[in-house]
Amino acid sequence: MALKAYIFHILTLTFLVLPIVSSANFSIPAIFNFGDSNSDTGGLAAGIAFPIGQPNGQTYFLKPSGRFCDGRLIIDFLAVNALDLSFLNPYLDSIGIPNFQNGCNFATGGSTILPANAASASPFSFGIQVAQFVRFKTRVLELLVKDKKLQEFIPSQESFRQALYMFDVGQNDLDGAFYSKSEDEVLALIPIILTEFEAGAKKLYNEGARNLWIHNTGPLGCLPRIIAQFGKDSSKLDQFGCVTSHNNAANQFNMQLHDLCTKFRVLPGANVTYVDIFSIKLNLISNYSLYGFKQPLAACCGYGGLPLNFDNRIACGQTKILNGSSVTAIPCNNTAEYVNWDGNHYTEAANEYISSHVLTGNYSDPPLLVNAQYHIESKLFDPKTI
Repeated sequence: MALKAYIFHILTLTFLVLPIVSSANFSIPAIFNFGDSNSDTGGLAAGIAFPIGQPNGQTYFLKPSGRFCDGRLIIDFLAVNALDLSFLNPYLDSIGIPNFQNGCNFATGGSTILPANAASASPFSFGIQVAQFVRFKTRVLELLVKDKKLQEFIPSQESFRQALYMFDVGQNDLDGAFYSKSEDEVLALIPIILTEFEAGAKKLYNEGARNLWIHNTGPLGCLPRIIAQFGKDSSKLDQFGCVTSHNNAANQFNMQLHDLCTKFRVLPGANVTYVDIFSIKLNLISNYSLYGFKQPLAACCGYGGLPLNFDNRIACGQTKILNGSSVTAIPCNNTAEYVNWDGNHYTEAANEYISSHVLTGNYSDPPLLVNAQYHIESKLFDPKTI
């Protein structure tokens, strides 16, 4: 089945409030995304001039694109390849006459759900991103009243109602907490984190958001940076070489996030899809060779050699003097053989794998076929594309 038709089928089976139409032209008109570096398409680079230079972007864009990756992110594959929308422009990027007709990306690298403080990598925490959306929507609707021609560049009023509101955030809250707290203290923090997330999501609901697509957090303990810092004692690693405490915290976060998604569904008209990114990523790491990868944990772009090829003193693409010698953290010869890009983020090849598994619908809750009877007559995809 063609990718575009496939996700149309998935979304129509999942989102009951979306209009049941009889036209094959059904589509999601816009995406509004909230998150951290896993879905940042240039927000941090634009917002605080964070340097994301070469070799980032080398695989697909052939130059740095504001993404912490050699190429495309999961959000890129879902928006462009699956929904036939344009790449999402960052809210914070005003250079190059950005087009927001198909939505806007509020995600920024380093962002947390809890409010940022002076030590935060990004000042644009989830609450700030939600506030940015409110301002964005208010300003768009004001402009549309003045000049309808602006719909070529900004979303229509109807697009806000029909849009997909995507979330991938929370990893940095857990990550940062482990540097000053015990595992039990991190676990105790999770309800506080999710209370903040609930407040932000409800603000979006009050602004008209109805179709919420929520990614849980990935296996934090499998990142090379985390393993290098917290995995020096092999007894703290699981059978895959990942740090047990961090993955435990991620699992606890995800279980409580799942419960919160269930709670959201009582809101009138709310359609909430919970996507188990953790399971997709862990399956890739634990069965990497089945999917054509050769290195499940090592960073492609790093320094130090296997097994992790990561040194926290030097980031991907940097040249520094270490131990009296000038060294450069360079990328591997074939990024498609690596799951991890730079010690913190995934390669384009891994992101493509993850996206393809998201699109199967097997990792979504509610199960996609539960509501199929409501849409069976909508004919939103052509069986000839199978």
